[in-house]
Amino acid sequence: MSAVDLTAVTAVDRLLVALDFDGTLSPLVDEPMTARMSASARAAVERLVEAPGTTVALVSGRSLRDLRVIAEHEDSSRIFLAGSHGAEFWSPERGVVTHPEDAAAGALREELQRRAEAATTGMRGVWIEPKTFGLGVHTRSADRATEEDARRRVDALVAEAAPHWRRRTGHNIVEYAFRSEGKDSAVAELRAWTRADAVVFAGDDVTDEDALRSLSADDLGIHVGDRQSAATLRVPDIDALADVLVRLATERVARAQ
Repeated sequence: MSAVDLTAVTAVDRLLVALDFDGTLSPLVDEPMTARMSASARAAVERLVEAPGTTVALVSGRSLRDLRVIAEHEDSSRIFLAGSHGAEFWSPERGVVTHPEDAAAGALREELQRRAEAATTGMRGVWIEPKTFGLGVHTRSADRATEEDARRRVDALVAEAAPHWRRRTGHNIVEYAFRSEGKDSAVAELRAWTRADAVVFAGDDVTDEDALRSLSADDLGIHVGDRQSAATLRVPDIDALADVLVRLATERVARAQ
């Protein structure tokens, strides 16, 4: 990691640092709403926010509402947010920004949320998360057989009622959404808003690969963990990512002096 040359991204006038949350800044937890940034990650993010010409954004599959809770994000924050895989945003200048929702799709979402909850009632370790544009099936606390059964049941429901919905898998979760946005489109929209000359994106999960593959040669992609990834740089854990982010912030400050 120490041999990685960060010059290309630290030398630009306007840098966007876009970061996944769960597993990237926060340890993975059994109860999703208890997730919080690790101390090292929070300190690194705070340093980046203060770095000249640097915009920090959190890009998550969580709904914008839930992302604000777990990130302890207040209206005075200078950190941009992209929730629901880029279907809803928050910016310091604009506040909440959402793209119009189709009323019929919203009604179908509520119906499928209810049906998924009914189909998985009594399954230990399985939890249905209502999402702004769909639903998620959490199975972190379930055994393997229960996890597979829950996924089969909800897969069948969605295949029957909403075969056009987008299906994503992540760490012990399957997500279904009637919106097609992904973290790649989220990063593209944030890049346009901030007029960034380069982007650093970091993530740990399968859903982050869309964003990592979308980066240009002038950008930097970072994978947290040991899974196969399109990222340029790999780091083993959250603390190691925090070290890279601190280094980015330090070099951005030094460049401005």
